[in-house]
Amino acid sequence: MIRFRRLREADVLLEVFVVANFAFLSLDIYIAHSINRFRHWAEWIPLGFSLLATVVLAPYAWRAVTRPGAWIPSPSGTIVGGAAIAVGILGMLLHLDSHFFAYQTLRNLVYMAPFVAPLAYAGLGLLLLLNRMEERGTRQWAQWVVFLALAGFVGNFALATLDHAQNGFFEATEWIPVAASAYAIGVLLLVVIRPGDRNLIRFALAMLAIEVVVGLVGFYLHLSANLAGPSGWWENFLYGAPIFTPLLFPNLAVLAVLGLMVLARETPEERRPLPAGPLPVDHAGCH
Repeated sequence: MIRFRRLREADVLLEVFVVANFAFLSLDIYIAHSINRFRHWAEWIPLGFSLLATVVLAPYAWRAVTRPGAWIPSPSGTIVGGAAIAVGILGMLLHLDSHFFAYQTLRNLVYMAPFVAPLAYAGLGLLLLLNRMEERGTRQWAQWVVFLALAGFVGNFALATLDHAQNGFFEATEWIPVAASAYAIGVLLLVVIRPGDRNLIRFALAMLAIEVVVGLVGFYLHLSANLAGPSGWWENFLYGAPIFTPLLFPNLAVLAVLGLMVLARETPEERRPLPAGPLPVDHAGCH
């Protein structure tokens, strides 16, 4: 019988998180690039890379979960991580090159292919490298995880702003993900700066619960809009509201929680600085 005894360890959960995200990106990229039927050959790169990364990393993630004490981060993860960063940067440049580099106007920035989206690959690549280059389960490791979740919310803020600007924020609810992303950025930035503040960590966890709700509600609103669209269901999902974009909120919340789990486990003694100077003398006991 398989016992999943390591699912409470943040480094293992991070590895599973990365593999799950690569697998999910395969579906997301397929839908996004189906809009123009993969007109440019480079549009096949992220799809093929996502599938390959999932196949390469999944066995190691499974071993990490099912064989406690026997898992060592695979060298292949380092290769996949470096390649993911390259794919993310290249994708961002190709998205920008579609219009923005040619005209450099705000209109082209809003209506071009989302230039922030490919950076998801860079973020996943950095997480893989972090799990192999930094001592896992330490405060430094946790701060980097929270920082990368913070960077994800920065990207989410840009996506929500540019995507909803296409229809001029026609619905008032379209401002909610913009505000929620900005709020998450501020709170997580404070956690990165003050990782030993237990009250701040509790507040951040409560804030992330709200981010999950925002994402699920946004998913429902996007799904409802597409189901009520005038065309067939496939056309509505291709050309309507991006169905999976709101799920970035719970996804990034899970990532941030992995870092907060480690920070919250530190004992008060580990957080308290040593007193400066000599210790006080108890004169009451002196005769």
